[in-house]
Amino acid sequence: MDLTRISIKEISALLDRKEISSKELTESFFKRINDVDPKIKAFLTKTFDLARKQAEEADARIAVGERLSPLDGVPCAIKDNISTKGIRTTAASKILENYIPPYDATVIEKLKSRGMVMLGKTNLDEFAMGSSTENSAFGPTHNPWSLGRVPGGSSGGSAAAVAADECVYALGSDTGGSIRQPASFCGVVGLKPTYGRVSRYGLLAMGSSLDQIGPLTKSVEDAAIVLEAISGKDQNDATAVGKIESFSKLILQNPGKIKLAILDLSEIKDFKPSNVYQETVRVLEENFGKLEPIKIPLLKYAVAVYYVLMASEVSSNLERYDGIKYGLSDREGRDLLDIYFSSRAKGFGAEVKRRIMLGTYSLSAGFYDAYYKKAAQVRRLIKDGFDKIFKSFDLLIMPTSPTTAFKIGERVEDPLTMYLSDIFTIPINLAGVPAISIPCGFDEGGLPESIQIVGPYWSEAKILQVAHLYEQLTKDEGWRKKKPRI
Repeated sequence: MDLTRISIKEISALLDRKEISSKELTESFFKRINDVDPKIKAFLTKTFDLARKQAEEADARIAVGERLSPLDGVPCAIKDNISTKGIRTTAASKILENYIPPYDATVIEKLKSRGMVMLGKTNLDEFAMGSSTENSAFGPTHNPWSLGRVPGGSSGGSAAAVAADECVYALGSDTGGSIRQPASFCGVVGLKPTYGRVSRYGLLAMGSSLDQIGPLTKSVEDAAIVLEAISGKDQNDATAVGKIESFSKLILQNPGKIKLAILDLSEIKDFKPSNVYQETVRVLEENFGKLEPIKIPLLKYAVAVYYVLMASEVSSNLERYDGIKYGLSDREGRDLLDIYFSSRAKGFGAEVKRRIMLGTYSLSAGFYDAYYKKAAQVRRLIKDGFDKIFKSFDLLIMPTSPTTAFKIGERVEDPLTMYLSDIFTIPINLAGVPAISIPCGFDEGGLPESIQIVGPYWSEAKILQVAHLYEQLTKDEGWRKKKPRI
């Protein structure tokens, strides 16, 4: 048995029965990473010594029957914008290249309390700004299904690591689709929880009203297990509320009578649903009845609204990186102001600078009302539109991405086209509702395709139930057995 290819649930059962050890399992991932990561480049920092120690501690607990959770002894990877005490956390930026945090993010504390084995920190677009992981200051990550293509972004390193069997599961962050879009491109499961379900404390802030941490996994059931572990109230984050549910048990329950809507795609310019998407809709309709087409009010404005609001928050959040407090500092400046300018000019990449300038402009005197305020008002209308949809329907089905993975370098010089790759994910973050991206097949070129299931606030259990049911309905399909050849 190739231990790197199986799920959390399968590994957990083997560990409980003492048929394998966590150390044996972890060593198999070391070998896998050493074999394939020179091609994938999913990891920025490898923590093999720590992982070996954590695995030995897990084995000691298992030996005396004190296993902490289904995640105890199971190797994972963490996106490198999530703070890890004593371990380099760069946000894939030169300005934080040598930053060692003095504290753990809340999600890391939660996973440690459940027996986490951390293999390393994964690549991302710098400060999570991008849709391809090409904006990393340390070079792009490659899609395991086609090494000349992007893995999506910004959680491309985490998605690629899961798809390439370099870890069992990974954490990512999602501001405008940064978990779900790379999950789609890499053919794995990606879940963005309700805003406030998971603490953001220790997540290096990009857009504070939009950011949310979530899991990338090999199955829907694995996503439920990880979400259960990382969710809940946090005194360090006023937006994190006490919503803790037994997702790993709820997912196995029958969702009952579910009324599903499907996004009317007729207004999406130059988008034609693929054969794989249409077949997925057919399977869902066979089991849940006719999917009624609906429109998301003001959908065509979502990308513009997002890039005004997100950039404004970026401008504020990245103000702290000034070359004085921590991180890169160009001390050769003539005076304090010159140190600020020089440190930021050398430390930030082109996309980060672009968004800082856009946000600063949107918030400046004379333009605030025309841009930021107007965008905030339209965001509210988009949120109200989702609320209205979910008064009539339980869940909404829609594509995750308008395309499969594109070639590395293909959109670097065309930011607007790059931004539009998130058209189906951005509205979810603006509304703050939960959504999951699940694989549904492959296109003619052998690249993964996915669908997205969206629900109202706190409906993760229902989303997971329907996603899991679809997974079971298609478990014998040939495409389910495919693995990337690296």
